[in-house]
Amino acid sequence: MSAPSRLPAAPRAPSPAWWERSDLGYRRDTLHLGRHDLEDLGRTRGTPLFAYHASRIRANLRRLQAALSDTGKRTGVFYAMKSNRFPPLLRFLHGLGRCGVDVCSPEELLRARRCGFAEEAISYTGTSMSEADARCLARHPGVIVNCDSLSSMRRLARLAPGRRIGLRINPAVGLGYRQNPRLRYAGGTTTKFGIYWEQFFAALALAEASGLRVEGLHFHAGCGYLTPQLEALEAVLVAARPFIAAVPGLRYVNLGGGLGIPLVAGDAPLDLAAWSRVVARHFRRDRCEIWVEPGDYLVKDAGVLLLEVNTVERKRDTLFVGVNGGFNLHPEPAFYALPLLPLPCRRRAAPRRRVTIAGNINEALDLLAENVSFPDPVEGELLAFLNAGGYGAAMSSNHCMRGKFREILL
Repeated sequence: MSAPSRLPAAPRAPSPAWWERSDLGYRRDTLHLGRHDLEDLGRTRGTPLFAYHASRIRANLRRLQAALSDTGKRTGVFYAMKSNRFPPLLRFLHGLGRCGVDVCSPEELLRARRCGFAEEAISYTGTSMSEADARCLARHPGVIVNCDSLSSMRRLARLAPGRRIGLRINPAVGLGYRQNPRLRYAGGTTTKFGIYWEQFFAALALAEASGLRVEGLHFHAGCGYLTPQLEALEAVLVAARPFIAAVPGLRYVNLGGGLGIPLVAGDAPLDLAAWSRVVARHFRRDRCEIWVEPGDYLVKDAGVLLLEVNTVERKRDTLFVGVNGGFNLHPEPAFYALPLLPLPCRRRAAPRRRVTIAGNINEALDLLAENVSFPDPVEGELLAFLNAGGYGAAMSSNHCMRGKFREILL
């Protein structure tokens, strides 16, 4: 075969892409997370591999706490453990001494305790409380419990009379990333979460009659919101005001989580200064503390999922790129239609193609990225899926018995 008449041009040093940060980007044509070469990491540790960058988590927490301090209120941060429960990550957060942890099950509570969190640094915000759940909470009297139903209040009162509690309320207004309806915990459609206004005074009466002392309110309206959704956050806070006014002397109001990060090129980072101004304006006359429970905001952009390409094949009008992991390892694209940005761990001079990246699970919905522009893929190369630090490993399953993966805290 004759040689090509012209060699491909050497790749130009690109201007920083929208996703690049001081701790994430290409160096000498290999993708780095901090000082760690992801190509080398994937080859030496094996794939599938979740890698989390501790310094990014620390920076995210500090940035959020600075914004909270600008509200002029006493505040608290409780990391939403359901987003990522990797024990080294939890121990790292505990070691920082700057936040507590929010859990939603007895096993999460016990893991938080094993990772060093005191009971008083743990809030429990669950749903559909069982008798076993209530017995566990009764054995941990220092844990802050947010009851989301009258049923859970009755169970807890019977097993832990006199317990101080919070009430998880539903303001019937929701928000989420790009107003994605799959990410709303409240809104036009009735959800299972929290106590609605029409039940609220019955809940207060039940608390008084059963000896439970209501010291806080909690609400979580949705996930992943950015600056364009701050108007929706305003509406949530307005809807929550009657609940707050009905309970004088509250110790805390927990705004839940939901603070988002950029996922695609059209996204800009959440304007935390504008966010803190919204919070300050709505609570300037209140004496209660303001708590938040971020999950994704702390860990999502601190993590990547490394997978290996094993198949490159065109089928009719689609070029499929098969990898050695699927939606069972990171369900968000399938469950919530949230994007995972794929990048080659080693940058090559290659034409870009429209491809669909498919996992190795025998299900039609196992597509990690559809119709994306990507450098001409090669079997055997490693891909890094960005923003994989939250709701990936923590939601994984062993479907098709392909649930094996590794995790590492860098």
